[in-house]
Amino acid sequence: MHLKSIVKCPQCDFEKEETMPTDTCQIFYQCPNCKAPLGPKQGDCCIFCSYGSVKCPAKQKEDC
Repeated sequence: MHLKSIVKCPQCDFEKEETMPTDTCQIFYQCPNCKAPLGPKQGDCCIFCSYGSVKCPAKQKEDC
């Protein structure tokens, strides 16, 4: 299972590698560059599924 994902901000295109939590879906994220608040897109369970290079651990296991 992959626990690192590169989150790309849709506002400013800034990218940062983040470690994904294994026990919950992260639904809030603030871009460290432009400070834009990010939430999951409709139909996605978390910000990693919407903006990450790797889907969240729950989705990788299909528990999401």
